[in-house]
Amino acid sequence: MIKVGIVGGTGYTGVELLRLLANHSQVEVTVITSRSEKGMRVDEMYPNLRGHYDTLAFSEPDPDTLAACDAVFFATPHGVAHALAGDLLARGTRVIDLSADFRIKDADVWAEWYGQPHGAPELLGEAVYGLPEVNREAIREARLIAVPGCYPTSVQLGLIPLLEAGLIDTSNIIADCKSAVSGAGRGAKVGSLLCEAGESMKAYGASGHRHLPEITQGLDLAAGSAVGLTFVPHLTPMIRGIHSTLYPRLMNFSGSLEDLQTLFEQRYADHPAVDVMPLGSHPETRSVRGTNMCRLALHRPGNGDTLVVLSVIDNLVKGASGQAIQNLNLMFGLDEVAGINAPAMMP
Repeated sequence: MIKVGIVGGTGYTGVELLRLLANHSQVEVTVITSRSEKGMRVDEMYPNLRGHYDTLAFSEPDPDTLAACDAVFFATPHGVAHALAGDLLARGTRVIDLSADFRIKDADVWAEWYGQPHGAPELLGEAVYGLPEVNREAIREARLIAVPGCYPTSVQLGLIPLLEAGLIDTSNIIADCKSAVSGAGRGAKVGSLLCEAGESMKAYGASGHRHLPEITQGLDLAAGSAVGLTFVPHLTPMIRGIHSTLYPRLMNFSGSLEDLQTLFEQRYADHPAVDVMPLGSHPETRSVRGTNMCRLALHRPGNGDTLVVLSVIDNLVKGASGQAIQNLNLMFGLDEVAGINAPAMMP
């Protein structure tokens, strides 16, 4: 049995880790931390977990207790994992960080976008970006995983096959992305209130969003050169889900849409968390609700040079906690989708 800890268990990604791991036959959650809720039982805060975590209670983060785990998830705001990751790694505990602390390889770029110096630049070199569809083999051997963000996951999976094949203009790709309100976290914020977010939709971060350097870092690697990306996120009045509509322009390509469909199907044939849907499909966010699946669909309006790639994920699962567990499975030699292979919740 793999023993795991969760640092920061009171937010949406923390409770989603608990929900998914409750049905993982080879993993046991032995410690979960929260300074503000120290002593409270998990099932008191989250009644949906009654019968699954009857004795587990929140505790203050303690390096010795956490180091007794085989792996520790950080479901925390940025900056927290910087302080603890190095100590845990030195004691032989693997770290899976759901925050942005180790996603960006350049410490100066990270500091620019997150407004503070990077707290553990010495660990950036060994941190593995946890997108299994790109880094599966490196993940298997990793000690420190940087779980990708939700927007970066949906955008990269929709563009990587085209960039790897050199079929699109890399100077100006457009990513028009819509996110559910849960992406803003569980903390009380005026903009996330029902009366503020309901019956409304808005763009935000149009002049620059923190996920932009993470996305371009991954796209640059896939393309082998710098990629120009216009990324505009939007807040939509739903609880879960991300819908990314991507607009790459085809270049050096004289084939058909069917050929592109084959390219995507072959690229993801060995990746159980990506579903390339049949031509003509329009994937819905509800079709991935509660799952670790990314569903993709291709369109080519008017048979022109602009390809439309539709990409949907659950921001809390494939965009966060589910992908973190997918990484854990790979790190410990388990079935890649163990504990995260349930179908979507409908309606």
